[in-house]
Amino acid sequence: MLNLVQLKVLAAVARHGSVTEAARELHYSQPSVSHHLSRLEAATGAKLVQRVGRGIRLTPEGELLARRAAEIVGRVDAATGELAAQVGLRTGRIRLAANASVLSTIVPKAARTLAAAHPGLALGIADRHPVEALQMLRRGDADVALVFRHAHAPLEDDGFRLVHVADDPIHLVSRHPDDKVAHHRDSPWISGCERCRSELTAVCATHGFTPRIDSVCDDMVVVQALVAAGLGVTTLPGLALRAHRGEGIHTTEIPGAERRIYAATYGTPPDPPATAALIEAIREAAAEPKRRWP
Repeated sequence: MLNLVQLKVLAAVARHGSVTEAARELHYSQPSVSHHLSRLEAATGAKLVQRVGRGIRLTPEGELLARRAAEIVGRVDAATGELAAQVGLRTGRIRLAANASVLSTIVPKAARTLAAAHPGLALGIADRHPVEALQMLRRGDADVALVFRHAHAPLEDDGFRLVHVADDPIHLVSRHPDDKVAHHRDSPWISGCERCRSELTAVCATHGFTPRIDSVCDDMVVVQALVAAGLGVTTLPGLALRAHRGEGIHTTEIPGAERRIYAATYGTPPDPPATAALIEAIREAAAEPKRRWP
């Protein structure tokens, strides 16, 4: 059975005569483009591309299907545009997956903005860590995922498209004012999800040590209570501290340490109108002056 995404890939390869250029246009990786072409060949039972030196060219069967693919993709895009114009975002549902710190800070303001602009558009929200949110996006269970990663980590690939939303500074959370990460080389540490642990480890590595993680908890309220009780120190992003700041703790921004927040979508552009509207509302909400952040 022919797949629209695979047809879009074939049409792009035909336009550019190159997997590299097709990947750039579609915001895919080169292996992802090659994978889609292989799946399309398996589905049709025909050899569609062949290697020529260091490049590729379409076979006669590939050229035939590529012409039809361009026609099909064009008709689908036209139908999508016509339907969006007809509906005008008056009705529909958009689904967002995100973690607690953005759900309690950026998302409520974005939801209000979206509701004011498009009152007939229903927003559904799922509280998920970044890895789970991306899995939902890939499965089609979410339309947008708000994800974070520390500044120097590689970006997601394989069909995900990312829009930068904000940079969120990382803070040391301890019981001492004006504290430093280097002071806690031998202290017990408290970590959160897998991506948070990677972030924490990277921060400590810049200070020349590997943290001894004695406790694991994803709840920012509980984590701060554990620090206040003297059970360890941790790192938290500014948005988490903006959402909740416990008693008995001190926070110190770590110079040069931040996480980057992205709105992720999956598949080929352009985004559906409802998706684009939600991302724009999120970007507007995230643009709130940092002076209001911890």
